[in-house]
Amino acid sequence: MYAALWRLLPGPWWLRVLILLVVVAAVLYALFWYVFPWISPFISPGEVDVE
Repeated sequence: MYAALWRLLPGPWWLRVLILLVVVAAVLYALFWYVFPWISPFISPGEVDVE
């Protein structure tokens, strides 16, 4: 799967690495600013009991 993704990206290896870094940064940004705040009301970490 990763090899297929690597072959689909355009340019030399350094440009592919740069594209992948930008994509990973965009995914992390979306997770931290949109997905995690939207999901936080459904998760209540204060109700966890460990005995």
